[in-house]
Amino acid sequence: MLIIVGLGNPGLKYRKTFHNTGFAVVDKLVASRGGSFKRSICKGKICELYVGGETVVVAKPQTYMNLSGECVRELMGRYHAKPEEVIIVYDDIDLGVGELRMREHGSAGTHNGMRSIVSLCGDKMPRLRVGIGKPVGMQPLYDYVLSQPKGEVATALTAGIERAAAVLDAYIKERSISKAMQVLQ
Repeated sequence: MLIIVGLGNPGLKYRKTFHNTGFAVVDKLVASRGGSFKRSICKGKICELYVGGETVVVAKPQTYMNLSGECVRELMGRYHAKPEEVIIVYDDIDLGVGELRMREHGSAGTHNGMRSIVSLCGDKMPRLRVGIGKPVGMQPLYDYVLSQPKGEVATALTAGIERAAAVLDAYIKERSISKAMQVLQ
């Protein structure tokens, strides 16, 4: 059993924003495996993939970002998943645009979606962070994460999203963070 949760905000208004990077990564992963998000359960849209005889649930919470933990908690209950069987994919302002980091566990940092997940589900689940960089000048963080990348930034983020989907695909097969990250070398 593996549950992969990409974080973002529901609705067309947010579709191509920095904060929906997690959605973009899982969309790319599911499309590469010929799947689609057809079901709505546990406050999210899900796709069930079958890889090597195992179910892999890929989810996009349909709560707003700061309530993402509700969806993750319900999915864990429905599928009887342990924290180490759940991986969260999300945007990170502390990484350069398109950079990736994968960890076995950790704190929520400044990310509201991860704060919700950690408060409801604990901090023992793996996570894949995709860098979106920081706002330039005096732009408030809220405005930045809800804006759409443009130009070279958009190109770098798209490349990061593609690499992140490849890392997740390797993680599904290997169940090892170090082996999954080797696809970047």
